[in-house]
Amino acid sequence: MTIRIGVDLGGTKIEAVALDDHDRELIRRRVPTPADDYRAILDAITTLVADVEAEVGPAAATVGVGTPGAISPFTATMKNSNTTVLNGRPLDRDLEASLGRPVLIRNDADCFALSEARTGAGAGADPVFGVILGTGVGGGVVVAGRVVTGPNRIGGEWGHNPLPWPRPDELPGPTCYCGKTGCVETFLSGPGFARDHERATGERRSPPEIVARAEAGDAGARASLDRYVDRLARSLAVVIDILDPEVVVLGGGMSNVDVLYDRVPRVWDRYVFGGEVATRLVPNVHGDSSGVLGAALLVGGEP
Repeated sequence: MTIRIGVDLGGTKIEAVALDDHDRELIRRRVPTPADDYRAILDAITTLVADVEAEVGPAAATVGVGTPGAISPFTATMKNSNTTVLNGRPLDRDLEASLGRPVLIRNDADCFALSEARTGAGAGADPVFGVILGTGVGGGVVVAGRVVTGPNRIGGEWGHNPLPWPRPDELPGPTCYCGKTGCVETFLSGPGFARDHERATGERRSPPEIVARAEAGDAGARASLDRYVDRLARSLAVVIDILDPEVVVLGGGMSNVDVLYDRVPRVWDRYVFGGEVATRLVPNVHGDSSGVLGAALLVGGEP
């Protein structure tokens, strides 16, 4: 039996999982992330992998790791990670030296998309676009069961395109941490949704509170949710025009807003070229486990 180990390196926790030949979970372990100490992060991952192997036996020669950000093809170091001590570091090479084996590192949204495409809400569909609507907005593309990252390692990063077909009151748009204005992320992330509601109503509410108030009939909250639905429909319409996915799977905190799955597909027809859309919008199956499962599925699944 080939045991595959995946590691999800998050901002607050590091999680490891072992899967068997049939993608069944054998064991799962997690520890807090020492977010400000690069060497401590390497040591924590090394210890986790050793602990998992001690319980389930020797694993495959390669370990899969999912993390925010990506390895730059230009500098061979990490870029775009919100665990900032990773940026500029040769994370894959340092982990390989620490673990004594090859390491496959992919963006956490790619791992989410892979797990949902292979064993989750997108199983049997092709292509699959996995969407993260959380504190940020990310995405991953899976074609024929494999993650498509591209030569720049930014495949699926739809959150840093401009909001499509902007209304006059949406211009120039909020400033994004990437240095641009009006990015999809600034409108569709959880914090972006909350800020939009506050700008419109003067009320500071969390996304779940806004949704609950909208469902209870609050006019300001309903208007905020209406704007969110329309902006998500516009933004996904561009993805559909380019990728034409069979399934779009939502993850992250905003994926828990149930009305999105009914309302967005009734709106995106207005924006998709030709006005006919067979693409399905579905909630994720694996939840918080998607990242670590996808990291394990990288092993043996990469070209």
